[in-house]
Amino acid sequence: MATDPTLPPIEQAQDIAIGLWAQGHGFAMGMMRPWNAYQMLIILGLIFAAHLLRAVLGPRLHAWMRTREGWPKWRMRFLVMVHRRLRLIFFVLLAWITFAVMREVTWHSRSYLIEIAASLATAWLVIAFVTRLIANGFLRGIVRYAGWAWATLIILGLTDEAQQLLDSLAVHLGETRISVWLVLQAVVILGALFFVARLVSRTTSARIARNEEISPSMQVLAVKFLQVLLYGAAFFIGLRTVGVDLTGLAVLSGAIGVGLGFGLQKVVSNLVSGVIILLDKSIKPGDVISLGETFGWINSLGARYVSVVTRDGKEYLIPNEDLITSQVVNWSHSNEFVRLDIYFGTAYADDPHLVRKIAIEAAAGVPRVLSMKAPVCHIVGFGDSSVDYILRFWIRDPTQGLTNIRGNVYLALWDAFKEHGISIPFPQREVRMLETPEGSKEAAPALD
Repeated sequence: MATDPTLPPIEQAQDIAIGLWAQGHGFAMGMMRPWNAYQMLIILGLIFAAHLLRAVLGPRLHAWMRTREGWPKWRMRFLVMVHRRLRLIFFVLLAWITFAVMREVTWHSRSYLIEIAASLATAWLVIAFVTRLIANGFLRGIVRYAGWAWATLIILGLTDEAQQLLDSLAVHLGETRISVWLVLQAVVILGALFFVARLVSRTTSARIARNEEISPSMQVLAVKFLQVLLYGAAFFIGLRTVGVDLTGLAVLSGAIGVGLGFGLQKVVSNLVSGVIILLDKSIKPGDVISLGETFGWINSLGARYVSVVTRDGKEYLIPNEDLITSQVVNWSHSNEFVRLDIYFGTAYADDPHLVRKIAIEAAAGVPRVLSMKAPVCHIVGFGDSSVDYILRFWIRDPTQGLTNIRGNVYLALWDAFKEHGISIPFPQREVRMLETPEGSKEAAPALD
């Protein structure tokens, strides 16, 4: 059904709508013929038969699925999809069997409605299974209903009319004509290209992550570069496919450059800082860092920020610029060994040689304290009421926490000192009452 391209868009749309109405009216009148009515009754009977089969076999399939313990998750998900669409699956099978039988025993004109119904049901079933690959529920629904609508138009032979109708609904912006058909084309093509780019990116990222020869920071850099390359290529290829002139983007890029120079300085700074961090390998996923009051391990490196997870479960999103301009303590930069120091004191009456020996043995018996780097203990001073010591030991898993290992070592020292009779002094004060010449008493200064 062709329309006059010289007519205004509204009149073109009216002509197309009138033509579609005429075709629909002719189809409805054709349904009044006996064989068409018989085919409709057969289709209704097939729907009822599919419903009965679903009611009988559905619970049995569900009970069988519950006994399949240990199956892969993807296989169980596929069975759940099949169970939810058993009615449609049975209808597709029965419809094609009925059409094949009727095509052999009668004329094609007496079975074409069954063929159309079988084709529509098959298309809907295939689209329902294919769209399950889309993780986003909202996007999956849009793609599913759009696919069903377009498949229905193809099977009914109304694609040309629908295309002309959508193309007639257009607006003109200068010399550029933007129609609903062009917008739909762009959405579909860009969506498909972005889906392919995302699939390729995930597959390649998983392979890069499994390559132990590549450092974690270079893995993140390679993945980010690949994502920018794939999504950028998908965007420009999609625009070129639908006929968008990319030369006009030069003006837009200039405007974006001005915006970056004024309003997006921090964003650009964080992006550049992120690239520098990945290139110089100063930090990488899994490192334990301290930045100001924040202490934790790096969960992920983003384009704008670094995710740092602390021991209490809090996740801090630290801008990349702060990691470049501030002093960062990386506890596991060049190696995974971390030395910890704790201080304690004992009474002057205790033998310092024995104290050092007991402290070293107590620390060495604590889990997580490395035996390959044996603990050491030294006297660091003579205090007012105690001999002061420093105990140094090494661990190799700072991600498991520092405060807890210090506490375990202190507890081991307490038990060891109590067992060997070594006392830990603490400040004490006593007050003496002195006699004055007049016989009265006054408090003497407190003595430690």
